[in-house]
Amino acid sequence: MDDDEAIARSLEGDLAAYEVLVARYSALAHRTAYLLGAGDEAEDVVQEAFVKAFRHLSGFRKDAPFRPWLLRIVANETHNLTRARGRRSSLELRLVGTADTRVPDDPEGAAVATDRRSRLLAAVRGLPERERQAVVCRYFLQLSEAETAQVLDWPVGTVKSSTHRGLARLREEVGDELA
Repeated sequence: MDDDEAIARSLEGDLAAYEVLVARYSALAHRTAYLLGAGDEAEDVVQEAFVKAFRHLSGFRKDAPFRPWLLRIVANETHNLTRARGRRSSLELRLVGTADTRVPDDPEGAAVATDRRSRLLAAVRGLPERERQAVVCRYFLQLSEAETAQVLDWPVGTVKSSTHRGLARLREEVGDELA
């Protein structure tokens, strides 16, 4: 069942159809909340986002893609959480389902890669919030500029400039170490 059919059936009261959407987008929504600053509270943010999405499904534009619309709700909920907390949450990449449990053929190479990843994440954590949000959406979540603009509720030009500034700061911070 594609998103359009699941949405149409959900609007008719078919909760199983909405469960299809929840199953399809839960991991992405969780990763989005986590990377945008929800940290350990990402699960709560995602649950609230799915409840709000369901409540407002009747207002969803049928010609628009569901994913960016949902991620916008997740971003808003994450923003509300971080604002209410009054502090900036740490940013850590959650590798749900992507962790490689094999013993590496090259332990030294694996250690270097882990160190590089840690330095990159630390550098991303140190970015100003707007630049961090743009870089996370574009490169960690692999959203297009248009999707990032929709998720963050920014003009596309702001996404471009914030991403550019964030990447420039990251290049200054980590330089060629990550190449």
